[in-house]
Amino acid sequence: MLGKFFKKPADDMGGRVPPGQTLTTRFPVLTYGPSQHYAPDEVVVRIYGLAEEKTFTWAELLALPQTTLTYDIHCVTHWSKLDTTWTGVRVVDLMEHLRLDPAARYVMQHSVGGYTTNLSLEDFTRPENLLAHTFGHEPLAPEHGGPLRLVVPHLYFWKSAKWLTGLEFMAADAPGFWERNGYHMRGDPFREQRYDDD
Repeated sequence: MLGKFFKKPADDMGGRVPPGQTLTTRFPVLTYGPSQHYAPDEVVVRIYGLAEEKTFTWAELLALPQTTLTYDIHCVTHWSKLDTTWTGVRVVDLMEHLRLDPAARYVMQHSVGGYTTNLSLEDFTRPENLLAHTFGHEPLAPEHGGPLRLVVPHLYFWKSAKWLTGLEFMAADAPGFWERNGYHMRGDPFREQRYDDD
């Protein structure tokens, strides 16, 4: 039984709903370990690996261009939430301030609490991806990754690391936390890439 907050769509709604997903009006909280609670002015995002090392403080991130985008998000646990609105720094705008080694092909996201998840550079630098601090025009709640998380809407949501602290650029792909525990290395919801044998 799906319950009153989850609904199986009659169809894919014009290609918006991936296979095997139900729609929700809520925003379920799914996190390995406890939610992290810290003040925005404690945010520091470190850039390192195959990149010129630098850090971005909360104030420095807010000084970059801010963008508001609306899109659908999809969780590997079979829920999708449509028309979510986020505000933050587009990854492509952040990239203008980074100097990468030409060998960089992948990015490992690092979070408060030790969580990690990997992305290809191609997936990371899509124009819709955000370092988000606002959800639905309100500051992003801690249980949803506030003060700052990455949002990568075209992949399952475990690829959008909460409580972002670092971006490590790498020449070769490597598994993050859930990837080491059997999840797919990429996680495309429209291909149902949930587990490493999908």
